[in-house]
Amino acid sequence: MDKDFFKDDKAYWQITDEVKGIYMSDGSIASLIDFERVLDEVDIYAFANWEDGELVKGPEIGRYKVTCTFMWPEKRMPDPRGAKRLLPFDCDVSFLKTILQVPARVQSYDDFKPGTKKPKMIDQTVWLVEITMPKDLMSDIRTGSVELEGQDIDFEDLDSAYEQDLDQQETQDIETQEEADEAFEG
Repeated sequence: MDKDFFKDDKAYWQITDEVKGIYMSDGSIASLIDFERVLDEVDIYAFANWEDGELVKGPEIGRYKVTCTFMWPEKRMPDPRGAKRLLPFDCDVSFLKTILQVPARVQSYDDFKPGTKKPKMIDQTVWLVEITMPKDLMSDIRTGSVELEGQDIDFEDLDSAYEQDLDQQETQDIETQEEADEAFEG
């Protein structure tokens, strides 16, 4: 992640241009929806402040990966444990604390830049979190399955197993089998 992400006072306005560009591109919207679906499926939003992030850059769509950068105020840093949820899925996550210049609240003429009608810019400390995610993962989550440690896990099957209480039934079947084995041996 670029340490000079917000190089000058124009960076604040570039964020709005970036978001505006996203809405003008159907491909970007589709990628963001898939990106967010993965974040939701790994339950990242269960951790403090993750739901408060603002997209400031991206999606940068590469051949195999998609990268998005999100921003939080300094006092609302997202819980790093949420980011750890992405690591087993070959995602890269990096945190950066930096300064963003934002317009000051205008309460008097002293709050304007001299000779202009523009407000003075003040420094605000923010957290940037850059997440790089494989396209395959986004595709797998969209279809409802993902391979984790050599096992292909189908989320739909997992959900239905919990609904039908099959995991509990299988345990009961094992106990019944053990009792039958003991009776046969005895």
